[in-house]
Amino acid sequence: MSNDEVFLTKEGLAKIEDELKEIKTVKRKELAARLKLAISYGDLKENSEYHSAKNDQSFMETRVMILEKMLRKARVVDELSVDISVVSMGCVVILNDMEYSEKIEYRIVGAAEADVLDNKISYESPLGKELIGKKVGDIINVNAPMGIIKYELLEIRAF
Repeated sequence: MSNDEVFLTKEGLAKIEDELKEIKTVKRKELAARLKLAISYGDLKENSEYHSAKNDQSFMETRVMILEKMLRKARVVDELSVDISVVSMGCVVILNDMEYSEKIEYRIVGAAEADVLDNKISYESPLGKELIGKKVGDIINVNAPMGIIKYELLEIRAF
């Protein structure tokens, strides 16, 4: 997998496109109104509202550049054509934490979509790297700060 490419699911691509559209159509207008109001207060050197809005504008424009770059380099993984005989990006895996006998479900996604709170892990994460290419029944050992964590791969399926 090339470092230049940004691997996304269809859902991830749609989220990025929606965020970019929201920024360009709504957020920019809101920020322009904030700037206009702040400028009306006068004395821009000591105008905290103006400086705050300019700072937000800088962050927003940086985000636009990042999102546009991601879209230019996007490679969408079609979850329906993913081979589920082995773990790859676009799969859902069910793991058994062997120490605590807990089942855990993760979606394997690209780094741009990773969200541990939503059980989406990157194929580039330590666990993701260990999972790629594994089959049902395999034992996965993940090196974590607190030691080795062992999982048994119980199931692989498409999103």
